[in-house]
Amino acid sequence: MKAIVCQAFAPVDQLAYLDQPSRPLASGEVRVAIKAAGVNFPDSLKVEGLHQIKPTLPWIPGSETAGVVTEVASDVTRFKAGDRVMAVSSADGGGFSQEIVLPQERIFRLAPHMSFEAAAAVPVVYGTTLYALKQRGQLRPGEWVLVLGAAGGVGLATVHLAKAMGARVIAAASTPQKRDLTLEHGAEHAVDYTQPDWRLKVKELTAGKGVDVVYDPVGGDAFDEAVRAIGWGGRYLVIGFTSGRIPMLKINMPLVKGYDVIGVRYDVWRDGWWSEARTNLEQVLAWCAEGKFQPLVSASYPLADAVQALRSITSRQTSGKVVLVND
Repeated sequence: MKAIVCQAFAPVDQLAYLDQPSRPLASGEVRVAIKAAGVNFPDSLKVEGLHQIKPTLPWIPGSETAGVVTEVASDVTRFKAGDRVMAVSSADGGGFSQEIVLPQERIFRLAPHMSFEAAAAVPVVYGTTLYALKQRGQLRPGEWVLVLGAAGGVGLATVHLAKAMGARVIAAASTPQKRDLTLEHGAEHAVDYTQPDWRLKVKELTAGKGVDVVYDPVGGDAFDEAVRAIGWGGRYLVIGFTSGRIPMLKINMPLVKGYDVIGVRYDVWRDGWWSEARTNLEQVLAWCAEGKFQPLVSASYPLADAVQALRSITSRQTSGKVVLVND
């Protein structure tokens, strides 16, 4: 099989498209021919050795895939060859490949209408976001959620899930096109977070109260205003720092305004509490099947072009999700 292989921690340009051996099945495992694999910002960090997790080299990136079951171990009862499925890897990755072998507990059957590309866009961004909003943020119906970087893959997932949970969404994005996109996907309002004092618009939209939850995968300058847009008793969810700058917080602010700053480390929680994480992903797939939302896949690249796909993510020029596809 062919795969994208990280042979040394280095810029993504040094990833190689190589032949790799197929692994035999162990007890309880399923082999999936990958049709689509999701691409995420942390993939590039791991390749460059900048992530908290340092995978053992050589390493195949990618933790979310969708495809067709080709083989199952003799004791597998949930799946059979020919099933259309979504697959979720652990920190070991393996998704940027033509096939993957995983325990059956990491496999999900797909609804007939769901495309492989859409399914491959679910596990990371929707898994992260539902964990953030549900388990960490304790989001309640009717609350206001401010989403930074709202037109990106994780941002749109937050718009979708917050709406599905009954919240009201203010999307923050940098261009008119991106703001329009968030409104099309269910945000009630959209604000330009590149403008000075944009928090004042958020306060106006919430009748001076401020938002209940901030979802921040961006950091940087956006953080500096967003921490001032949160209301009493709010929750500031720290997801990541795609802007490149890790901001600093004056600790008197949470004291004076009575809000919580909450870190969201999904990969550790997912792999340590898989039963709950699986339930969350089953809920996301159920909402997709009910038509509440569908992941937006804005670009797809052949597996061999994984470097270009990763560059499109790290440049922050994309909206929605980017996936790799196999013929």
